[in-house]
Amino acid sequence: MSLPSSSVAPSDSQQYATTHSAGDEGVEKAASFSRSTSTIAFYCAKMPNSSINSICGALAGVASGIVTCPLDVIKTKLQAQGAFRIQGRRTIPRSSQVYQGMIGTARVIWTEDGFRGLYRGLSPMLLGYLPTWAVYMTVYESSKDYYYTKLESKWHARIYASITAGACSTLATNPIWVIKTRLMSQVSSRASKQARTPWHYKSTLDAARKMYRAEGIGAFYSGLTPALLGLTHVAIQFPLYEFLKQNFTGLEMGENTPSDKDVHWAGILAATFLSKICATSATYPHEVLRTRLQTQQRSQPSHSPEGITFRGGAEPGNRQRSSLGASSDGMLNLPRYRGVLRTFKVILQEEGWRAFYNGMGTNMIRAVPAAMTTMLTFETLKSAMYSLREEGKKQIEDDDSMKHE
Repeated sequence: MSLPSSSVAPSDSQQYATTHSAGDEGVEKAASFSRSTSTIAFYCAKMPNSSINSICGALAGVASGIVTCPLDVIKTKLQAQGAFRIQGRRTIPRSSQVYQGMIGTARVIWTEDGFRGLYRGLSPMLLGYLPTWAVYMTVYESSKDYYYTKLESKWHARIYASITAGACSTLATNPIWVIKTRLMSQVSSRASKQARTPWHYKSTLDAARKMYRAEGIGAFYSGLTPALLGLTHVAIQFPLYEFLKQNFTGLEMGENTPSDKDVHWAGILAATFLSKICATSATYPHEVLRTRLQTQQRSQPSHSPEGITFRGGAEPGNRQRSSLGASSDGMLNLPRYRGVLRTFKVILQEEGWRAFYNGMGTNMIRAVPAAMTTMLTFETLKSAMYSLREEGKKQIEDDDSMKHE
């Protein structure tokens, strides 16, 4: 009995045709990939070092932001806690604080805002990381080369390069970080009055528009002074990173050689871990000062049913006229935090020295993986682009030699 036609086994010629067709498709994909790689290599060969550093830095910052955003939200909540107190209350008992520790803060955020709450402020964070690391890495590499020609000590040259790059990136991106901090410190409408912020923003653009309309252009540069004080952080981290990496791998940051194409992952991660721990431990209090100044409105809202005051720390008897208006009890609505030294004094008086280390444990858990992600991504991309650049140069040389023949 004959089998139905549908169950007849394919002939050898049909199998060959099918296999041959699949093989041709694979070859075509490989050829297409090779052409794309050759095109990228060609453009990499034409790129200046500054463009390569900028691209690698921007992509490294984006990778870091996506990985560590939830921990950054938790850290910001802990740092900003205490900035929004009920009128007339001088201190906040530790037992009544809304956010306590990393796990407790995460639980509160999840309960009140859900998963989205852990990624609040991600858009301005990514928007900030792109130019921050693009500017920083570009200026750092360029200024380091400059200082190497002016100074005998490489250590001093790297410190000056870190400060120069940090100042440029801070001045360029401070408005973005103010918006990010405002969004991250914002809580759900279901939160207690004690923790509720006097603003509510729906998005990054909504925050920028409302801040400009209510507080003026100066609001976008709130916390700039402590942010510039934070240059001490990069002045420790990057020179120390380069020193450790050179000891572990024999190469400086972003350095590649034709004979050594290994990324040296272990050396990069170890150097980043140690340098970030040292820098964060030494300079953390400035981050609390910066967060408090950035989360403070520069003018009194038109109405504040929760009784939130911004005049905390004002001296009794200060009756000079102010553009900020007065509250229902006749007291001037002066900003609680005015300047770095004043802010330091107010926090110390109202909350004690421990307030300067609020969120430090969370910050360590966030900052160290963030730094490791950033540096590993930067070094890996720099190594890949170096290889593509060398390949592109060979292509250009081959093309030139063919033209001369």
